Amino acid sequence: MEKLYCLIMAGGSGTRFWPRSKTAKPKQYLNIFGDDSLLQSTIKRFSTFTKYEDIYIVSGKTQAKVLEEQTPVLPRQNLIYEPVGKNTLPCIGLAAMFAEIDNPEGIMVVSPSDHLITNEDLFKDTVLTAAKVADEKDGIVTIGITPSYPATGYGYVQTAEEINAGDGIKQFKVERFVEKPDEQTATSYLEQGGFFWNSGLFIFKVSVFLDAVKQFAPDLYNDLRKIQAEIGKETFEPTLDTIYRAVEGISVDYGIMEHAQNIYLVEGNFDWNDLGSWESVYLTDKKDENGNAGSGEAILLDTQNSYVYSDEGLIAVVGLDDVVVVKDGNTTLVCKRDKTEDVKKIVEQLKAGKRNEFL
Repeated sequence: MEKLYCLIMAGGSGTRFWPRSKTAKPKQYLNIFGDDSLLQSTIKRFSTFTKYEDIYIVSGKTQAKVLEEQTPVLPRQNLIYEPVGKNTLPCIGLAAMFAEIDNPEGIMVVSPSDHLITNEDLFKDTVLTAAKVADEKDGIVTIGITPSYPATGYGYVQTAEEINAGDGIKQFKVERFVEKPDEQTATSYLEQGGFFWNSGLFIFKVSVFLDAVKQFAPDLYNDLRKIQAEIGKETFEPTLDTIYRAVEGISVDYGIMEHAQNIYLVEGNFDWNDLGSWESVYLTDKKDENGNAGSGEAILLDTQNSYVYSDEGLIAVVGLDDVVVVKDGNTTLVCKRDKTEDVKKIVEQLKAGKRNEFL
């Protein structure tokens, strides 16, 4: 197999993790569990089978300071800054242009920066299996998570026939990608079988991916080629700024995966959580005898099944169950656990009111 690259997408704003997640330091830079940030954990995970010099990160310019502080192990030229966020297809295409210069036949693993993954040995084996499929089949491979309940917050991937049956980790040809379903539809997916959660992890040969961009997003492909021609020159940043701002923002799922025929899926049975809300953090975190979780100084009286975090000072909670309390600097969030998806609405309201001191 050819050289293995890793692209970590770290440009998200993480609005569901307000107030800890702020514009200059979104979710992926937070140490939700342990001392390392989610991004640093992701880098460590891939460094067990990918060299540091072959790990790229795409992020936004507003996050440059914290990104460089958290990634001293990576070459500075591997940190790629988007002038503006344009969704996943332009992001991946931009990084592929860098990797292609080094080795167009190299295999690239694309990963979000903010997922929680344990069973790291199994994760490594799964990724390397996917890389082998991508290399041998000249295909684009996704890792599908075996669903454990009818989730409505994830996209799904429906598989067709199994390939290499009996050869360890299961591998399939992909039938189709499906948008986030309602609960009834998700339940039917689980009953029917052959459906997996879309993990957002993709593996492909650089040349194969760029061929797909050329076929299904030709305008983006031409713009990326113009940007690539300036890599390493003084004209790179102004060229990137001008061209990238004008490209269409589109996801890799919608732009490529829903159209291409050479799509495969490798089954992911490692522990995986995309940490989409404070509720998902609570469910993942260790609990005390009252079902409470969190960190920082707290006194909890007659309180159960709650998550409480304080960056400094003391939080006292009395007589409340199933709540989330998060204090960070000059901001504090208090909400019911079943309402944590609505935290992003607070951020929207603060932005509308130009309350940047809380963002």
